[in-house]
Amino acid sequence: MPEMRFHVRWPDGRREACYSPSLVVRDYLTPGESYTVDDFVEKTRAALTIASERVREKYGFACSSAIDQLARIEAAAKRQPPDGRVTVETFEP
Repeated sequence: MPEMRFHVRWPDGRREACYSPSLVVRDYLTPGESYTVDDFVEKTRAALTIASERVREKYGFACSSAIDQLARIEAAAKRQPPDGRVTVETFEP
């Protein structure tokens, strides 16, 4: 199963390399685009949930790394200004 990282810049300027066990993130996010914090969380929640389920289908258990990444994204989102935007900088295979 191909994994990837997607690099983002939070509204507070902090950069983060996020992990996904699947390329499905490409269906939800676009490099160079920015998203409201809520929209970014919603899109990454959908993508990482699907990615984790793909791992479950293949290996019989959910992907704890995808679940952990989603928890980090949700925690970081709570520290951002409500009108902030998250920029997806790049994808890394």
